[in-house]
Amino acid sequence: MEHAHPHGSGSPTRSAIQATLHCLTCCAIGEILGMVLSAALGLGNALSIIVSVLLAFMFGYALTLGPVIRAGIAPRRAARLAIASDTVSIATMELVDNAFILLVPGAIAAGLADDLFWWSLLLSLAIAFVLTVPVNRWLIVRGRGHAVMHELHAH
Repeated sequence: MEHAHPHGSGSPTRSAIQATLHCLTCCAIGEILGMVLSAALGLGNALSIIVSVLLAFMFGYALTLGPVIRAGIAPRRAARLAIASDTVSIATMELVDNAFILLVPGAIAAGLADDLFWWSLLLSLAIAFVLTVPVNRWLIVRGRGHAVMHELHAH
């Protein structure tokens, strides 16, 4: 049984792609900012990954919270909705993205001025996007993930 879908798309695949694009934006901002900050602060690889992942979640929730709060939803409820809609998507994307970076020889140690840093980051995010779309679709069809945002459209 398929549930109603956000953004009025009517298609769980289209909704999953939209949700994953949102996630991709947040993860890319978090990853790049995390790597820039880590490089500037001289953090090691493990701390660099932790900072980047935390920033990806922070930006993910923030980019969801803003419009939800502007729609008149109380901040506490908006925070619950953001966590419910974004957590699995961001976690999946971050897991895939960082696993790829760790598998590419030298990528984790590449500096911001290295081509290896940029092509491995872009490729890791592209792979993470492709692998996260079916996860988001599975969640949306079951009324979870970004489907929880549909309740906002019903009010």
